Amino acid sequence: MNQATRPERIRAQLTAALAPSVLELTDESALHAGHAGAASGGSHFRLKIVSERFEGLRLVMRHRLVYDSVHDMMHNEIHALAITALAPSEL
Repeated sequence: MNQATRPERIRAQLTAALAPSVLELTDESALHAGHAGAASGGSHFRLKIVSERFEGLRLVMRHRLVYDSVHDMMHNEIHALAITALAPSEL
C-alpha cells in the first residue's frame, strides 16, 4: 500500500473542498530548520490557490475555508501555512 506524502494529502483535501483552478503548494520546511515548529514535526508550506469559492469573500473568510479544508493536519503535520487565496476574477 502506497502512503501519500504530506503535500499530496494537503493537495487532495484542498482540491476536494475548494475545487481550485490553481493550486501551487511549496514545502518551505528546509528554510525553517531549527525552528520550534520544525522540531515538533510540523512543516512550513506556502500556498497559492485560486477558487470560485473565494468570489466575493473577504480575505479572512478565504483563509478560513483553506484552514477548514486541512484542519485535521494543522498543528501536527502543518506548523505554518502562508496563504495567497484569489478568486478567478482577480487573476
